Amino acid sequence: MIHILLRDLEIPDIWQFDTYTANGGYDGLKKAVHDLSPAETIQIVMDSNLRGRGGAGFSTGRKWSFIPKDAETTYVVVNADESEPGTFKDRQLLEKNPHQVIEGAMLAAYAIQAAAVYVYCRGEFWDLAHALEDRIEEARQANLVGDDILGTGWDCDVHVHLGAGAYICGEESALLNSLQGLLGQPRVRPPFPAQMGGGLYYQPTVVNNVETLANVPWIIVNGADAYKKIGTPESPGTKIFCVSGHVAKPGNYEIPLGLTFRELIYDHAGGILNGKRLKAILPSGASGPVLKATDEVLDAPLTYESVAALGSTLGSASFILMDEDTDMVWAAAKMIHFFKDESCGKCTPCREGTYWLDKIYARLLRGEGTAHDLEMLEKVPNQIAGVTLCALGDFAVNPVLATLEHFRDEYEQYIHQPEFGPEPAQAL
Repeated sequence: MIHILLRDLEIPDIWQFDTYTANGGYDGLKKAVHDLSPAETIQIVMDSNLRGRGGAGFSTGRKWSFIPKDAETTYVVVNADESEPGTFKDRQLLEKNPHQVIEGAMLAAYAIQAAAVYVYCRGEFWDLAHALEDRIEEARQANLVGDDILGTGWDCDVHVHLGAGAYICGEESALLNSLQGLLGQPRVRPPFPAQMGGGLYYQPTVVNNVETLANVPWIIVNGADAYKKIGTPESPGTKIFCVSGHVAKPGNYEIPLGLTFRELIYDHAGGILNGKRLKAILPSGASGPVLKATDEVLDAPLTYESVAALGSTLGSASFILMDEDTDMVWAAAKMIHFFKDESCGKCTPCREGTYWLDKIYARLLRGEGTAHDLEMLEKVPNQIAGVTLCALGDFAVNPVLATLEHFRDEYEQYIHQPEFGPEPAQAL
């Protein structure tokens, strides 16, 4: 199995500068600044069809190409907020293979001729952030970061910033506000981050996820065609899948895109705990619609397109597995409670809608639900989705609508058999 990203599984000390460089580290950056123009660097990444690994799956090279060519000041922001439930891939990369992330960020910076790179870490990453600053200093001492990089006359430093632990700051415009010292709330768009007025300090900015950037050095060294030989034409390369929940071997698994759900869960992650039946899958943490574990789902390929065709999203590929004993109403209630707490409150539909959904679920779990509550669970989400500044509103309704679609019988049991619910200690 090829490891483009989780190279620490094969080279335990790759987090160290000397070990990383002895294994081809920073060769991609050296090749770019000496042999490629910024435009050629963008074109290689665009030709590779590398898609964003933070959730949206948008073309990375195309995103870079949106930066105006005449912009005087540009920035690269590394989104290391990683606050999606069930997601822990970026932490492993930053702890175990940090120089590859730094190199990827510097390649993005070279491609758009950025003045600086900012790595935005979630507030709980304080220990990781301090260690990352040491790794950046090692790169600076080797003239790979800072002034006159590799004698080219190009200056670009890298800075680490800690957020305050808000889920909403994983959304790029809220992240940029937080980075500027403003409230961590989404901006009205347009302008978009790549446009003047939409980015960091209102300058054109590229915002990329940690895993996305970690792919770039390999692509620059080996070429776009080599990258496209891995995975599928529409979803090339490898992807880190974070697997947790009722699974025998939870952890991060880097596999080529295109393998099936079944192969990931049973061949790599060891199947479901205690030999139980798999009931449901959250393929993108709490934000994506839950999938019922049917043969159709399990035999589907893990690509952006196929997961969308199943009615969900691959997102950041944070797989949370739920076995046959899982109460799906209780699970949906937990997710709604999370989104209610994490709503920044800027948009009325999200602020008020998640509050009322949380109240309805609380009644259901107390055994006080009515048929009217089920009607409201279908109506309220339609007043939230599609009318908020960011996607949190859309994410929040997914647990409700998907569980109602696939597990409505469990909701009916709460209405007709109030004693069916969880023990009091499990209720919200």
